Amino acid sequence: MAKTVCKILGLVLLLVGLLGFTQVLDAVGARPTPAHNMLLIVSGVVALYFGFAGSLSGARGLCLVLGVLYLALGIFGMVLGVDPGKVWTVGPLKLGMTEHGMHLLLGAIFLAGGLFTKK
Repeated sequence: MAKTVCKILGLVLLLVGLLGFTQVLDAVGARPTPAHNMLLIVSGVVALYFGFAGSLSGARGLCLVLGVLYLALGIFGMVLGVDPGKVWTVGPLKLGMTEHGMHLLLGAIFLAGGLFTKK
């Protein structure tokens, strides 16, 4: 399951990172910064590597790490974000409610991929 999750979410992260450089994501309320886009692209490329060329244990480990990181980003953003829009600024990243929701969803899927893969 971890390799499949890495393949699918790797592609999603890569595409969202690339679309972030356009105005397409404005329609869903996301306004990622160039730094955020680059982090999404790097995460996507790494996930795709583990999904296609990495070992099962490597894909499982990546799912667990990214799951915890993305869940933490979503939770911290919801708690530490300031109104209006629960915006949380972390260095060059400016994360709003849309990003918090996406991070929570990504984190849950990555974590499930890691937890439900047999060693």
